[in-house]
Amino acid sequence: MNTMQPYVPGKRQPAHMPKGKLSRWSELKIWWREIDRVLLLLVLLLMSFGTIAVAAASPASADRLSTSSQTLDPLYFFYRHLAWQMLALGTLFGVSMLTRDSARRFGLLLAAGMTGLLFLVPLVGAEINGARRWINLGMQFQPSEFLKPGFAIATAWILSWRMRDPNMPVAGIATAYVALIAALMMMQPDFGGTILFAGVWFVAMILSGIDMKRMGAVIGGVIVALTATYFLYDNARHRIDSFIGGGTAYDQVDLGARTLTAGGWTGAGYGLGIRKMSLPEAHTDYIFSVIGEEFGLIACALIVLVYLAIVGRVLMRLLDEEDLFALLAGAGLIALLGGQAFINILVNLQLFPSKGMTLPLVSYGGSSTIAICLNVGLLLAITRRNPFLKSRTIGLGDRLGFGQTAPMKDTAPSPHREIHP
Repeated sequence: MNTMQPYVPGKRQPAHMPKGKLSRWSELKIWWREIDRVLLLLVLLLMSFGTIAVAAASPASADRLSTSSQTLDPLYFFYRHLAWQMLALGTLFGVSMLTRDSARRFGLLLAAGMTGLLFLVPLVGAEINGARRWINLGMQFQPSEFLKPGFAIATAWILSWRMRDPNMPVAGIATAYVALIAALMMMQPDFGGTILFAGVWFVAMILSGIDMKRMGAVIGGVIVALTATYFLYDNARHRIDSFIGGGTAYDQVDLGARTLTAGGWTGAGYGLGIRKMSLPEAHTDYIFSVIGEEFGLIACALIVLVYLAIVGRVLMRLLDEEDLFALLAGAGLIALLGGQAFINILVNLQLFPSKGMTLPLVSYGGSSTIAICLNVGLLLAITRRNPFLKSRTIGLGDRLGFGQTAPMKDTAPSPHREIHP
């Protein structure tokens, strides 16, 4: 009598036992169990408040862009924002369901493709407001926006090669890559975006354990490059000079700061803002100022707290992360999100020169909204974790000196350590 052998974990299955594929429902249950639900909730909360903020800012931008021949609906940008958010949320949830390996492969393909398009931007890109950053492939978008999450993953992948061969020149390769991206970005020019790429590279290099002497030499070179940028890049020089000199009542940074504080602690009320009508980019770059005028400084403080909670949540998730690639990629992705939010808020507070950056997950944005949600989706996929598995190797906390990794009970290598050459 032919009987089927019982399944034994760890043993190779007989050829006559087909490997069953999980159903969609089973995959969804696994995804829900492994995903960082607190992080997802915080992101959705921020996007919900962003929708309300765009509705408040839309009349100002619609009025400014209306002409004698065409009058835009006061909620024109709000309606478009809703459509873009639906696409962005689909992207976020779809990408977050990827496994860590699939997210790594997708990020590397994204980095390669967008780096290639970045070469084409100076040649065939569309020029808007004096900068050539957009390219049209059926839909107009900035390759640099989609490159950001791919760059974070590619840099983490390169630096994780050290786990296989400590003698590999991973620092030099990663530095050469960021230098290439910086050169292509400055050809557009996009100084603010260059700063974000450099920040991601810096975070990844520090956490990967690169020798600080080498880092010191590289940082010195960056300072020289920034100094040269001040003298060679007219737009950056004018904005920095205006910022240092205090500007005038008609400068956009000064207008933003005045609008931010016009509503006091509790705000003038939804739709009752007046100063927002003078802002040049009320629905994008200066939406934080619109929030301050109509919903008050308390609402602004709550948004800042949500951003801090998102960054803190990711860092807590990485404290005992055992995969070096996941550690570096997660830190780089959250550095992108937190860094962009930090710069935008400082600009609105008149504490930083204007950089033309949106407030991620809050500002109106077409393809940029999709790019930011792609960043968040990859972050959720990279930080997916089986809650029943315990870490046995060093994580971010150990690298920073306050980790609590449990001691190993045996001398065998951890089966959970993953290497991504």
